[in-house]
Amino acid sequence: MQSYSIFSLARNALSGHQNWTKAWRSPPLRTHYDVIIIGAGGHGLATAYYLAKNHGLRNIAVLERGWLGGGNIARNTVTIRSNYMRDESIPFYVKSVDLFEGLTKELNYNLMYSKRGMIDVVQTYPKLREIKRRMFHMDLHGSNYERIGVDELRRRIPPLTGGGPESRLPIIAGMVHPQAAVCRHDAVAWGYARAADDHGVEIHQNTEVVKLLRGGESGSITGVETNRGTIYADKVAVVVSGHTTSITDTIGLKLPIKSFNLTAFVSEPIKPIIDVVVNCPDIGVYLSQSDKGELVIGGAPDAGQSFRRDIKQQVFEDAVCSMLELFPAFKRLKLMRQWGGTLDISHDASPIVSLTDIPGLYVSAGWWGGFKAVPAGGYTLAHLIAKNEPHPLIAPFSLQRFKTLDFILEAGTTTAT
Repeated sequence: MQSYSIFSLARNALSGHQNWTKAWRSPPLRTHYDVIIIGAGGHGLATAYYLAKNHGLRNIAVLERGWLGGGNIARNTVTIRSNYMRDESIPFYVKSVDLFEGLTKELNYNLMYSKRGMIDVVQTYPKLREIKRRMFHMDLHGSNYERIGVDELRRRIPPLTGGGPESRLPIIAGMVHPQAAVCRHDAVAWGYARAADDHGVEIHQNTEVVKLLRGGESGSITGVETNRGTIYADKVAVVVSGHTTSITDTIGLKLPIKSFNLTAFVSEPIKPIIDVVVNCPDIGVYLSQSDKGELVIGGAPDAGQSFRRDIKQQVFEDAVCSMLELFPAFKRLKLMRQWGGTLDISHDASPIVSLTDIPGLYVSAGWWGGFKAVPAGGYTLAHLIAKNEPHPLIAPFSLQRFKTLDFILEAGTTTAT
């Protein structure tokens, strides 16, 4: 792998930047691999990287029906945080935040990581009580919340001029999560792809998996059928975000997840005005400002199940109206673009990283806001595939919990509930 540095940049400038090596290869597709990972998004590429780096596996193929990084890894609001409620969840996300902090150096790729902190704008006493309860849980696992007053809240977020005493929902407090950060989503995918390729992983774009294949008396996984032919493998991992059921349904495997559309939108660039991630859980909107000056804004998901990737006007209007309650000056901004991504959400709003009842088949699904979990999700799924036993961080997130009703209820950690 070619090292990126100021010296390589200067050296290649002399040749008009014509001698850079390709970030990853496009090798011919073989008929057999030890491991096939379906999905070249953040989680799939991270899994491939850690399988090769940490467990020494090399005969790995990552299959992507479109282009690398063109799915949900490119359809999110790039927030990284660990402010969860449950004792099972918090250590996992603390690990992910820790991995993110060192990822630029590890991958030798500028991920544009920016540790900013997140501020929850609290407008109701039930929400304040719930967040204070979460604060005590987080403190046990090395993640933090800090309460601040309204005056300090407005000082840290200058354009927050709404939510006064006479408003519909007056602001009563703020809660600061100092570990929160943002990171360039495309760079995460590209960085993991480049590093995985350097360890011998093959990445095959425009290779759509049509169905899973089973065989033998045990009915174990034998491979996949693709638009480019049949590919055999000893192990297959389904890491396709909102389209998990589209793959598992091909062999009759039913999973406790449903797919919903989650949308976001971006304003025109403006001068720096917000240097933190702002979350408004009571009214269901969150926002941050990108390095280019754009406001990146998200709200609640569609109420009904859907595989759509565009945005519903009603959902968009609800998010905008909520934002303008607290940031009335933003009404003059122009909308630049909007997008939607498909989430597969489990019944308890917690992820599924698990073996299945079908030998050789693994799933990573149910990521409600999965960008923040990319490093730890890949790290732990790689452990599961290599050793056929769960990493301690994901042991509670197996499919078995739905049989024993050991739910990990985490819906209250998002603005979408």
